[in-house]
Amino acid sequence: MAIKVHGPMMSPAVMRVVATLKEKDLDFELVPVNMQTGDHKKEPFISLNPFGQVPAFEDGDLKLFESRAITQYIAHTYADKGTQLLPNDPKKMAIMSVWMEVEAQKFDPIGSKLGFEIVIKPMLGMVTDDAVVAENEEKLGKLLDVYESRLKESKYLGGESFTLADLHHAPSLHYLMGSKVKSLFDARPHVSAWCADILARPAWSKTLELSKQ
Repeated sequence: MAIKVHGPMMSPAVMRVVATLKEKDLDFELVPVNMQTGDHKKEPFISLNPFGQVPAFEDGDLKLFESRAITQYIAHTYADKGTQLLPNDPKKMAIMSVWMEVEAQKFDPIGSKLGFEIVIKPMLGMVTDDAVVAENEEKLGKLLDVYESRLKESKYLGGESFTLADLHHAPSLHYLMGSKVKSLFDARPHVSAWCADILARPAWSKTLELSKQ
């Protein structure tokens, strides 16, 4: 049964799922969802995700939503395919899980606000709120200090191997590293090297290629 990902490639959450599938060398069908016309709030999409948010995911008769739940399903179910994205050791798994939580609870809220203000708003002809940008730049700087300390200890957040904890950051990093806040990452050498590593991965390049189609 074919894997299907429902949603537009410009969505960071959709990119997160697609990057995981690319790391696993899995075939899938990308089903477009026109959010400008509100298709994500209507049938048939609303049957796949009752919250009306992208992405939605199908693997045979299994239907999922929430991008991080989807990536974990893919990593566990297709563990023998492509890149191993999960540690086998329980302690390493726990460390990875900590940093997955940090991404979801701390990094993503800040990154999403900055991305909206300095990337999305200009694209839509809207005015950037400089106060919101300044507030979140300060928050991001403090958070990246914690990342810098962690990445002095290991190449990746979960240890010496690339895992979902790193992959989950890729969409926001992609947008932020193309903006003025790139300087916050560049000022921290271990964070900067980590970003460069993640964004240079072949699976991420393939994800970006798909977003340009």
